[in-house]
Amino acid sequence: MNSPLFEELKSTQGFFLIAGPCLAESEQLVMKTADFLTNLAESRKINLIFKSSYKKANRTSIHSPVGPGLELGLKYLEKVKTTFALPILTDVHETSEIAAVSQLVDVIQIPAFLCRQTDLIVKAGKTNRIVNLKKGQFMAPEDMVMAAEKVTETGNKKVLLTERGTCFGYHDLVVDFRSFAIMAKSGFPVVFDVTHSQQRPSLSNVSKGTTDYAVMLTRAALATKQIKGLFLETHPEPEKALSDATTQIRLDNLPALLDELNK
Repeated sequence: MNSPLFEELKSTQGFFLIAGPCLAESEQLVMKTADFLTNLAESRKINLIFKSSYKKANRTSIHSPVGPGLELGLKYLEKVKTTFALPILTDVHETSEIAAVSQLVDVIQIPAFLCRQTDLIVKAGKTNRIVNLKKGQFMAPEDMVMAAEKVTETGNKKVLLTERGTCFGYHDLVVDFRSFAIMAKSGFPVVFDVTHSQQRPSLSNVSKGTTDYAVMLTRAALATKQIKGLFLETHPEPEKALSDATTQIRLDNLPALLDELNK
């Protein structure tokens, strides 16, 4: 089945943007963020996909918030889609979630830690939705081609490959900029995950990190001319976020960031 959205993403001049809060904490949060992002993307003529998770299944601590869950979280995302006419991306963690998710979203995301889970990837591929495969922190970029084949073998050729940093010791990530060129050889659009690339995984009882290098890393990624999209998580008050509080970009700081990148 032809996908106008996927063709649009492949032919993007400049970059498309996947953005939204890490966790769909409330209807108010996702609606406020989507409203801001819609106006921002329209004023900068950037293709926008709204991203948020109904559940965070991979948490450092058993006590960490996991979100509203499948049913309520999808209701929040449905309201965003109908109100702002935005394509939606969310991540799935189990095959049992895919049927419900595929009824709403335009892009199904396979989280980095699950990028080798064959049953999950194949079932996502069979929905004929765009599948965004996040490269595991433990994966070589060339190995993501085999992950993508798990989608394409279903007859679905709509795959995005997202770089989010590679394990560098126990509590740090580093971006190997060669990975953009290596993954781009596959012919699939490559995305750079700005925020998770600055994460410090499982530091104490939470994952921490910074936003200090967002502009520098993203300018360098765009300079490779190998990426089509940027992925970033944003929140009106990151310090109050229930997930990834130290790496989400403050919503009010996004206009200046995008203007810098658009140069």
